[in-house]
Amino acid sequence: MIFFAIILGCLLGIIFGINAPIIPYSYSGYLAIAIVAAIDSVFGGITSVLKKNFDLKIFVSGFFGNAILSILLTYLGQKLNVDIYLAAIIVFVGRMFTNLAIIRRYYIEKWNEKSKKQEK
Repeated sequence: MIFFAIILGCLLGIIFGINAPIIPYSYSGYLAIAIVAAIDSVFGGITSVLKKNFDLKIFVSGFFGNAILSILLTYLGQKLNVDIYLAAIIVFVGRMFTNLAIIRRYYIEKWNEKSKKQEK
């Protein structure tokens, strides 16, 4: 089910991306940090599905909340002439690597269990 949602989301992104207008350079920083925050939320959602404690309300609020907060941090940093967005990038990328490690360990353990059953 989750893989169907990922494929559907990718196809919709491609379709809308081809027909979407080009983002102006002045907004590209905002979009980049929002995308990083959204990807972090997706990895967190996959991790919570694997741990069997996924909650759609938490996922959606985190998805949009993280993206909006990161955009606001970028805006504030530009107004203060300080690169505050770097802190958000470090936090989100760190969490992505942590969630990716959890996902990887889950599938490696599942693969090991499957190969042990086949040996017996």
